[in-house]
Amino acid sequence: MRTPHVVVVMGVAGTGKTTIGPLLAARLGVPYAEGDDFHPQANIVKMSAGHPLTDEDRWPWLDAIGSWAHGRAGLGGVVSSSALKRSYRDRLRAAAPGVVFVHLTGDRALIEDRMAHRHGHFMPTALLDSQFATLQPLEADEAGVAVDVSGSPEQITERATTALEQVPEPTAQHP
Repeated sequence: MRTPHVVVVMGVAGTGKTTIGPLLAARLGVPYAEGDDFHPQANIVKMSAGHPLTDEDRWPWLDAIGSWAHGRAGLGGVVSSSALKRSYRDRLRAAAPGVVFVHLTGDRALIEDRMAHRHGHFMPTALLDSQFATLQPLEADEAGVAVDVSGSPEQITERATTALEQVPEPTAQHP
């Protein structure tokens, strides 16, 4: 039996991290953690007001996600995090070296349309441009896969699951 990965579902706002993350976790039989729940209240207030976060705002959030991922090493888990910059992913890997990224990618118009139709989320559509400007896609030396977000959540989850099967088994990392 394969050792379950600790998967970080990443991408710009509106790609479906909060929808795909729990579906992927259920498919893999591991727990899901919502990355937004790791934000300090000050970050939520800032984003709700339409202001993008700075790197300094993000470090405590990334450290909290990294700590959760570290605790799931060897057990598996799925957590969402925009993880837009290489430096953010490096920080997550420093805490949890075996993490694998599922980068949800898609056409800007599709993502903007999906954002416009969701309710009760603190990230306004106005910040989408800053998200795309910040995005640094996964590089060849990063463990992870890119998954297109067109289609239904079930189709996206199926593509992610299939892509993850091609990622080498994680090396044992013990807390």
